[in-house]
Amino acid sequence: MALSQKNKININFSSVGMTDVIFNLLIFFMLTSTLVHPTALKLLLPKGSTQTSAKPQTTVSITSDQRYFVEQQSVTLEELESLLKQKLGSAPETYISLHADKTVPFETVVNVLNIAQKNNYKLIIATSPK
Repeated sequence: MALSQKNKININFSSVGMTDVIFNLLIFFMLTSTLVHPTALKLLLPKGSTQTSAKPQTTVSITSDQRYFVEQQSVTLEELESLLKQKLGSAPETYISLHADKTVPFETVVNVLNIAQKNNYKLIIATSPK
């Protein structure tokens, strides 16, 4: 009496499921990459060779036409201090990254330095690599 096995194992590999997953991931990344807008201001930073490991809590930018920005929000010099206080409070070890165009007069940068010193904020001046 010969016994035969009713359930045979199929050794063929079907890649249809994997293809569907890859195709869906491709569509997802294509859609999300078109939704990302660069948020950086166009600034020509001065050149520098050192880098810091501190992580800034916010960014202050000064454009070549001497306009101030906190992250992407345009502010005047008079509003800058109150906005930084509102955003950062008085937490110890608070770092601010200062991005100033290299054509900005030094006096304009000193205004931001004075606000940072007055509120005990630590300022990191952003530079581009040499």
